[in-house]
Amino acid sequence: MSLPSFLYSQIFVGLPVPDHDFTGQTIVITGGSTGLGLEAARHFLRLNASHIVLGVRNMEKGKGAKKDLETSTNRPNTVRLEHIDMDRYDSVKNFASVIQNTVPKVDVLLLNAGKIAENFYLAEEDESTITVNVVCTVFLGLLLLPKLRDSASPNGPIPRLCFVASDRHVMTNLPEWKTEDTFAALRAQTESGADDRYYASKLLNVLMFRQLAEEITSCTPRVAVNGFTPGYCATALIRETQGFWGWQLYVMKLTIARTIEVGSRTLVHAASLGWEGHGKYLNDCKIDDGALSSFVRSDEGKQAQVKVWKELLEKLDRIAPGISENLAN
Repeated sequence: MSLPSFLYSQIFVGLPVPDHDFTGQTIVITGGSTGLGLEAARHFLRLNASHIVLGVRNMEKGKGAKKDLETSTNRPNTVRLEHIDMDRYDSVKNFASVIQNTVPKVDVLLLNAGKIAENFYLAEEDESTITVNVVCTVFLGLLLLPKLRDSASPNGPIPRLCFVASDRHVMTNLPEWKTEDTFAALRAQTESGADDRYYASKLLNVLMFRQLAEEITSCTPRVAVNGFTPGYCATALIRETQGFWGWQLYVMKLTIARTIEVGSRTLVHAASLGWEGHGKYLNDCKIDDGALSSFVRSDEGKQAQVKVWKELLEKLDRIAPGISENLAN
C-alpha cells in the first residue's frame, strides 16, 4: 500500500458497521481487555455470539473489560477470561491447553495481541516484538488448529483463524531473510529502532499467515485463515514509542487515526468471512491482496516466506515437539 493509498484509506474510507450474524458461535480473542479486541468483542456480543473468551495479560483489566462488555450489551455470563502472556512460551501453551480442554468449541480464533517495544530486549529466544507478534502468535494458532478443526460441523460455519496484520508491513523487505538464520539475524540487531523491529514483525506476520493458509488448504475439516490490517487506530499500542517516530505516530493519532471502534470493525469483518477469505489479505473490510507490498507479491517474497516458515516451524517444534504435525489432518 502506497502512502497516498494509506492516507486515502485513513481519511476518506468509511468502514461498514458489522451486521453478520454470529448466533451460536464462540469467539476467542487475544489482547481482548482493551483496544481493538475489546471493541470487537462488543460487536460480537451485539451480533449474537454465544460466548467470548478473552485472552488477557492483566486479569484485573480483564475483569473490568468483562463487566463493561456484559453490562453495555446486556449479555450477562457471556464473557470468559483466561490469562495469557504472549512473550512466554509456557503461558501460550497453558492458554491453549485450557481452551482445548474446557471450551466446547471455537468458531473463531482472533490473534489480536501485539506490541511495539521502544527498547530492545529478549523475551524467550527473540527480541520481544518478534516473540509476541510473530513467534507466539503463530505458536498459538498452531496449538489451537486441531481445536478449530474439531469445532467444524456439516451445517455450521467454517472455523476461522484470523491474524491482525498491518499495512506498515510495506516499510521493509526484511534483508535478514537472506542470512542463514533469519531469527538469529533479527536477534543480533540490538541497535535497531522500535520502528524497524515493528515493521519486520508485521512483514513476518503477513508472510507467515499466507504460508500457513497454503499449508492447510487441502486439509479437512477446513479452517479458513486470513490476515488483515485495521489501519492506523487511536489505540494504546504506541504508548512506549519515543523520539521522532513516536512524535510522528502521535501526530497521526491526532489527525488521521481511526477510532478504536471503527478499527474494530475490521476484526469482525475478518471473522465473518468463510472460505472465500482463505489465504487472503483484507484491507478496509474488503479482500484486497493488491494492498500487499510488492515484496510480498514477488518471487523473492515467496522465497522469503517459504524459508522463514521452515525456520519458524523448526523453532516451534523445539518449543513444543510435534507441533508441526498439527498442520496435517
